[in-house]
Amino acid sequence: MPDLPIAMMDSCVLYPPILRDLFLWLAVEKVFQPKWTEMIHSEWIENLLEHRPELNRAALLRTRDLMNEHGGDCQVEGFEGLIDTVALLDLDDRHVLAAAIAGGAPTIVTFNLRHFPASVLSTHGIVALAPDPFVCALYSRHPERTVAAARQMHSALKRPPKTRDEYLAGLRQNQLTHFANILAAEM
Repeated sequence: MPDLPIAMMDSCVLYPPILRDLFLWLAVEKVFQPKWTEMIHSEWIENLLEHRPELNRAALLRTRDLMNEHGGDCQVEGFEGLIDTVALLDLDDRHVLAAAIAGGAPTIVTFNLRHFPASVLSTHGIVALAPDPFVCALYSRHPERTVAAARQMHSALKRPPKTRDEYLAGLRQNQLTHFANILAAEM
């Protein structure tokens, strides 16, 4: 679908499993086209393993592979030459902006909005959004497909299964408050 919004996903929004799953279901339902890089994958995987050493690296790598397989045109390559040309205060975030530029993503989805100042991003025609306003904007654009993705994600939760209220609470705990409120009326 040519009208799909494109968004670069920062590693911090792929770190929580519920957000990672939601973004992938939204991609599968053709609500938007996510973009990420192997560097971004490495960041969320390494951070998870650092904070949750009981997790299995092989399982996380399988998750990465499934994301790449089902994320459509998600992988951005060839952005490395742009990293040194972008000016961000946090040098560790330059690769995200460089990949957004190379991948044609006008939006970066991140919790770290202060790391991506509008004054810098606007020179590249890019904005940064937190996950909640981003997903709410997707809902405004494609309400049926967005709700369908959320429903499919909820019904796929098997280990452990979640009630509707537990699922919505999980979204709220991961800062998707407005979107959870929209879903509460739709599910």
